[in-house]
Amino acid sequence: MATWGHISLLDSNSPLMEQLNFFHDHTMLILLLITVLVSYIMGMMFFNPYTNRFLLSGQTIEIIWTILPAVVLLFIAFPSLRLLYLLDETNKPSLTIKSIGHQWYWSYEYSDFKNIEFDSYMIPKNELEMNNFRLLDVDNRLILPINSQIRMIVSAADVLHSWTVPTLGVKIDATPGRLNQTNLFMNRSGLFFGQCSEICGVNHSFMPITIEAIPINKFIQWINKLNIS
Repeated sequence: MATWGHISLLDSNSPLMEQLNFFHDHTMLILLLITVLVSYIMGMMFFNPYTNRFLLSGQTIEIIWTILPAVVLLFIAFPSLRLLYLLDETNKPSLTIKSIGHQWYWSYEYSDFKNIEFDSYMIPKNELEMNNFRLLDVDNRLILPINSQIRMIVSAADVLHSWTVPTLGVKIDATPGRLNQTNLFMNRSGLFFGQCSEICGVNHSFMPITIEAIPINKFIQWINKLNIS
């Protein structure tokens, strides 16, 4: 979870977020090298006292500064395209969850089980307990198993919303009349927080997302308890 002093990316809790972190570091390293090179060349040009009155063209240097940026762009494009397809890939999910955005709360449906659906509202400030997080905790958390491929189907009932959990590397639009799909895979147990990332009205800031990731045996016990009740 991001705090006031947090200026870098959040710690990754999924393989996709790990790849996003790696791609960020890879791209920033390339940008740093380009910045250093251009700064060095500009400094040399400013402080170089020599001139060439007879210079009309330089075919060699023009070829170099055309081909070199193209090669650099390829080093950025290929990892980017690979990551883009990884984000959209959902192979053999073990669990399917449907999330529907409303003004201003989320509702969840466990499509693989009968009659398991609930609404998830933000806990008001006057009802918060000592261990709750202001503007982030909800009354009904989304319970999911760890180390399982989960397919997330997202839509909206009224206006545009966006289902976003930064620490899992997930951000997907919730569009009325359309089903969008993404996948989740959580490496460890814990609480993962997110918020609607599409301005959807006056209470846009008050429809958080809280995922509680638990071991799969605990998840099965929770499902059985719900079916019994």
